Amino acid sequence: MNTPIYTGRYAPSPTGPLHFGSLVAAVASFLDSRAHQGRWLLRMEDLDKPREMPGAADDILRTLEAYGFEWDDKIIYQSERHDVYQATLDQLIADDKVYSCNCSRREVADIAHAGIEGPVYPGLCRDGLSRDRKTIAWRFKTDVAHLVFNDRIQGSIDHCMQRDIGDFVLKRADGQFAYQLAVVVDDAEQGITHVVRGADLLNSTSRQLLLQYSLNLHSPVYAHIPIATNERGEKLSKQTQAKALRVDNAALMLTQAIQFLGLNPPDALAQLPLSDIWQWAYEHWQLEKVPQQSS
Repeated sequence: MNTPIYTGRYAPSPTGPLHFGSLVAAVASFLDSRAHQGRWLLRMEDLDKPREMPGAADDILRTLEAYGFEWDDKIIYQSERHDVYQATLDQLIADDKVYSCNCSRREVADIAHAGIEGPVYPGLCRDGLSRDRKTIAWRFKTDVAHLVFNDRIQGSIDHCMQRDIGDFVLKRADGQFAYQLAVVVDDAEQGITHVVRGADLLNSTSRQLLLQYSLNLHSPVYAHIPIATNERGEKLSKQTQAKALRVDNAALMLTQAIQFLGLNPPDALAQLPLSDIWQWAYEHWQLEKVPQQSS
């Protein structure tokens, strides 16, 4: 059997312009793919329309091109793939691996206990809807006690799924598909073999592995890099007013991103053309040098 070619991806959300944290994630994914003579794909995760900033998707593409990134296939837009996600949800419904839930957010907050990423739903609607309410969400039945996986940077990760995660939403009551479902479907369709992304998504990995197993899909190999934070220790984001990447200092920012990822570029590297900076990064990239921390 032939080993599939290394295929990585970068999947920004168009909620605003790229910032330094976005650049770090893109650089890590891109370099690891190129270091393995692999393919690097681009996906626009634009499911959450209320949070999307008009024009942000095009601005992201222009910025990536200005920084010297090159992707190897057409760009996938999640907003165009609702039928694919619904077909996958229908398969899970037929296999009795999900259930409908019409509890409101306030009701969930009142009956849930705290997990690693917010309230953990105790499965009130598993045996039938608990309220006379027409709007429903669809939740995945989390029946696995523990899920353990190995991260290429963070090491062995063990999640107690019922205590830490619980039955998680795949389609919200407003009809919007959840990130966990969309990313699993898209990674499978794009043939993604390796995922290099920020450690803020580390806790999502166990849910995605569980979905992949339930759908008989191949699981990528995961690596979670430290997230860039501001002076208050907050993740760089639109909400924390992270500065947008500028094109006129691309060489400096690219060099700083490489340094953030554990490499030791010479001081003069930032004065060179982007092509030379990328060449130096290709030759010196080692995932093992990325700091083993979350931020």
